[in-house]
Amino acid sequence: MIDIFITDLSAYNEGHLVGKWIQLPLPQEELSQALSEVLSEGEIVSGTDNHEELFITDNEAEIVIGEYDNIERLNELAEAMEEFSDEDLLKLRLLSHEGYNEREVIDNGLDSYEVDIYDFRDNKSFTDTFELLAMEFVEEGLFGEIPKALEFYIDYERIARDLRIDYCEFTDNVIGRVA
Repeated sequence: MIDIFITDLSAYNEGHLVGKWIQLPLPQEELSQALSEVLSEGEIVSGTDNHEELFITDNEAEIVIGEYDNIERLNELAEAMEEFSDEDLLKLRLLSHEGYNEREVIDNGLDSYEVDIYDFRDNKSFTDTFELLAMEFVEEGLFGEIPKALEFYIDYERIARDLRIDYCEFTDNVIGRVA
């Protein structure tokens, strides 16, 4: 889901903030109507005609949105994103954080990207997220079989430091990497 605040550019340039929040995706007819309403209101408020341009002054979305992004294209992206699971949205957010273009990622399909994600949002401890990942890797045996007598000597802080080289915390308590 994408929420955007669309604003009449001509009215804005004349000193009036005329706009409204819309939640994408919308059926094309409703989207066209919402855009027309903002432009019509801008003409009324500013007392001038021929208002044709809109821009996005605010948004709440899983993707990066620019002021002059194509609203119809954003609507298409929102429609595609509606089918995404929570895990897919995390993948998209990680790829975006790593510099991938979200639109290209969606067009190419999330499955064409190999990512590892570790979600610790349910963990209520005050342990560093990377240390939690280190503990998980040790539990999974990623470092081999560790005898019980040595478990207390594992330096999770240093393992976490090394994990920061390959992994990033791209949202609170969620770590990932693009493989």
